[in-house]
Amino acid sequence: MEKHKIYENLLTQLRGLLTDETDLIANMANTAAVLFQHLPQLNWAGFYILHAKELVLGPFQGKPACVRIALGRGVCGTAAQTAQTQVVPDVHKFAGHIACDAASQSEIVVPMVLNGQVLGVLDIDSPVLARFDDTDKIYLEKAVTLLLANTDFSHCGA
Repeated sequence: MEKHKIYENLLTQLRGLLTDETDLIANMANTAAVLFQHLPQLNWAGFYILHAKELVLGPFQGKPACVRIALGRGVCGTAAQTAQTQVVPDVHKFAGHIACDAASQSEIVVPMVLNGQVLGVLDIDSPVLARFDDTDKIYLEKAVTLLLANTDFSHCGA
């Protein structure tokens, strides 16, 4: 199946799961599960939530992960600090990369920004070099927008 069709199906499933549910943990957990189950060649998919000046591990699928990441550190910290999606074809060439799983070769991190405020990030890793491209960026940003529109982030300062 073509990548954009996989993503369109994925977004349809997410709409069904997120509509009429606003709980932060439930929505992040279901989003991480849908991404991990439907996107090929992943070894981790999940969220980090911004608390003060560090990202703290949230719901995810995959091996245990780093619990806290400082703003500006690694791919996740860079995405949170710049409020820009980071597409990294080879994590070993990214200065300051944090290796929670030695199998990870490429990564995409999408910041969750609501009303101009970064609330956290969606982090996805792959054991395949250059796994992520512009199509992934576009659709994962849509998935984050859908999550933000259906989730109560008020206790995160939003």
